[in-house]
Amino acid sequence: MTSVQNWIAGARPKTLGAALAPVLIGTSIAINQDSFMPVNAGLALVVALFLQIAVNYANDYSDGIKGVDANRVGPIRLVGSGLAPAARVKMAAIYCVLIASVSGLVLSLRTELWLVLVGLIAILASWAYTGGKNPYGYRGFGEVSVFLFFGFVATVGTGFVQTGKISWVLLFASIPVGLLAMALLVVNNLRDIETDEKANKLTLAVKIGDRKTRLLFIWIISLSISASLLLAIAAPLVSLSGLTILIAMQPMRDVAAGARKRDLIPTLQQTNKLMIIQAVLISIGFIFS
Repeated sequence: MTSVQNWIAGARPKTLGAALAPVLIGTSIAINQDSFMPVNAGLALVVALFLQIAVNYANDYSDGIKGVDANRVGPIRLVGSGLAPAARVKMAAIYCVLIASVSGLVLSLRTELWLVLVGLIAILASWAYTGGKNPYGYRGFGEVSVFLFFGFVATVGTGFVQTGKISWVLLFASIPVGLLAMALLVVNNLRDIETDEKANKLTLAVKIGDRKTRLLFIWIISLSISASLLLAIAAPLVSLSGLTILIAMQPMRDVAAGARKRDLIPTLQQTNKLMIIQAVLISIGFIFS
């Protein structure tokens, strides 16, 4: 029997900021526009969290059965480390997808039925990331997908199901959170660059190499903070998000200094922390402006 602690660790809770942050920001914009709908916001959060956990379990399953995780460092891999049978990890991913799907269907019935199609595309993208015969995560397109779904879709979607419209503020607010979601994946793939290359998992980090991946990480974080500051045009107090530079300095220094493998695990955790704090500060700015 796989322990509860292992299942929780396998869900990779330190990456879940990518699901929490866009929902928080989208909801704060709804509050700013006097359109807050707590039930819809809660349903959006359930969809985002369980789709993220499903992606993590599906990634664990797919990489595990392909042998990619045999020598990987970092968070627990349930299949690769033999802590859980592959079939059970696959079922865990399916259960999470079902929870997200039911929540998303209820949300669609409360708002717009065409959102069902958006949810279906998100589910297919979550599986195709590392699953199937030609996963796009093995071809260097993971970062683009993360920006699209954990930036644009999650932020704009959360705001839309409460405000009933897609505004330029929602669209622009998806940029900083999407960039930090990308940064999480970039540093994750930087940590695994050697093992991924040996396993023929051609992530963006493998394709562009170690040095350019480090520069990309620093550039993405810098751009995210800059983009968040521009949101002050819509809500002046969002300028508080500039304080995140104090948190961003440590992971950027570590990456610039050449941290590798296990030394990048704290960097991943710090990037997740940065994402959550940035989302909180942006949200405070929208709520109180």
